[in-house]
Amino acid sequence: MAEEPTRTLDELLHGRHHPGYLPRLHRALARHPYRVAESAAEREPYLYRRLRALLRALPAAADLHADADALAAALAWAAVADPRLGMTVVTQSILGQGSLLRLAGEPEDVRPELDAVDAGALRIGYLVTEAGRASSHLGAGTVAEFDPGRREFVLRTPTAADRKFGGVAGHPGPRGAVVIARAVDGRGREGGVFAFLVRLADHDGPRPGVTLSPPVPVGALPLGYHRIGFDGVRVPEAHWLRDDAELDEHGRLRDPRTPEDRLRRTLAVGQDLWGVLPTALAALARQSAVLAVRHSRHRETRAALAPGSPLLAHRSQQRALLGALADAFALSCAAARARELLAAARESDTADAEAGFAPWSAVSRPLSAYKAHCADEAERIVAECQRRCGHAGLADDNRLPGYHGFARSFDPAGGDSRLIRYDLGRALLDDPPATSTGTGTSTGTGTLPPVPADLADPGWWPAVLARHQHTLTGWLRRARTEHAPGSATPFEVWNPLLDRAAELGATYAARLAAEDLPRALATLPGDEATTALAHLAALRAADRTAGALLRHRTLTPGDLVGLENALERGYDRLLPHLERIERAFAFPDDLVRARDGAPEPRSAATEPAERVADPAERKEPAP
Repeated sequence: MAEEPTRTLDELLHGRHHPGYLPRLHRALARHPYRVAESAAEREPYLYRRLRALLRALPAAADLHADADALAAALAWAAVADPRLGMTVVTQSILGQGSLLRLAGEPEDVRPELDAVDAGALRIGYLVTEAGRASSHLGAGTVAEFDPGRREFVLRTPTAADRKFGGVAGHPGPRGAVVIARAVDGRGREGGVFAFLVRLADHDGPRPGVTLSPPVPVGALPLGYHRIGFDGVRVPEAHWLRDDAELDEHGRLRDPRTPEDRLRRTLAVGQDLWGVLPTALAALARQSAVLAVRHSRHRETRAALAPGSPLLAHRSQQRALLGALADAFALSCAAARARELLAAARESDTADAEAGFAPWSAVSRPLSAYKAHCADEAERIVAECQRRCGHAGLADDNRLPGYHGFARSFDPAGGDSRLIRYDLGRALLDDPPATSTGTGTSTGTGTLPPVPADLADPGWWPAVLARHQHTLTGWLRRARTEHAPGSATPFEVWNPLLDRAAELGATYAARLAAEDLPRALATLPGDEATTALAHLAALRAADRTAGALLRHRTLTPGDLVGLENALERGYDRLLPHLERIERAFAFPDDLVRARDGAPEPRSAATEPAERVADPAERKEPAP
């Protein structure tokens, strides 16, 4: 028997929630309309007001983090309303508060700070990157030395290269950050990489020992970025996020974990980000496609071919924007799976493997893959929507530049995507080699299915990518052996192979996302629109990857002979459902209103729920 539908399209896109949760987010985010706010003097108070309104609508941090769907929706709706607010939610609510919840030795040690952040009385960030070196998370230069006499850590950045780089809110008031640093115990012994909750500034400016550089302009996503130095900053022992390590009465550090596992544990909060970030990226991709469709529908062209016709009547525009909607749907299916994996990972809290080039795949192989894949896909989708809107796509008021900046920032942020792909490729070689069977190829994780002959088969694209991953794995395994004579160092072995490792890692991530399309359709009611979206997304992904598939002989030219015609039929199949998809994908007008005059109907995500009272809803002050 076929699996019974278990969720609606809105639940796939936004998650499952109490009926009042999304309307509460909507009201909080609509309280203060969007402003470009180019100057810091205008931007900081504006973002602070929006953040305070959002925080009042959210549950307490512990409850929010216990619900992956709720955390993901908070980030997604904030990012759609204003990408700068979305990034603030990432650094403060997900990474900052997430570290406090995950790593505090005694939860009560950081309860006042958690409550202050929830109330908007304390702003916190997350400082891991160091300005002067690459991969600084693997060898932090910032040092926290324990003073046994005062039971405090003393934080220092020994050189300019060790200074942290990150966001520090400019709005006056108490500000802090979770700072990643090397711990040195009271006997002078290195103790691994830990997180520390550090007060950076108060109403009078930076605290003693804290140095903030002048703001570092970042045009793609304007916020208060600085280089931050520490010189003798005192951190109470209670604000050492020690996890299960401890210091004895003599200041000796006792840690049950290896330095590698300690690093993984310290950075495991990245797993929370990877589980919810795809939802925000998918939301930005959907909203970008909706904005571009509406712009094209109302934008009249004077072109000689068909003067007076709307842009959307042109087939090239249809291919681009129907394709963007399909690709955004595929991204949404991957995001839903990432939320499920995050919930499961929190239950087990186990590492996938030992760390290699970076700790990311050891924290979670699939979630790190989703992060890298979804950031790349969202950036590509939003950029295409920008191009298809002409000059309007470059106007900050129309949101697309900010959406693109948010997606682009997560190439290096949240775990560098290229490092993730390198490490995924390396880690996949450690899986058991494939062996032939009668019907396919058996791998360490299951059986490689035969590729269906019909491009319309929902299993065709996942099967092609499974075969492609198998092909790339075999090539890279052989190449590693050839480059590894007895005296070769790991650098000598891997340096010429990193790009191929990245290709394998990207293929693994794309395969996961391809498998999510039929998985998602199986949980939705039978619907021609979503089936058409999934089918077109798979065909478009195959078209983009065709060169690599042919180069590595995963497919032959004959296997792809019908792809172009299948794509055209896919666009035709989707076109009659355009307005319905547009309504389903759109966020509410008062969050995303653009300047080009295109109508913005309400989102289906909030219309029914607005009429349902939420008994747990907090009282909100009058605007």
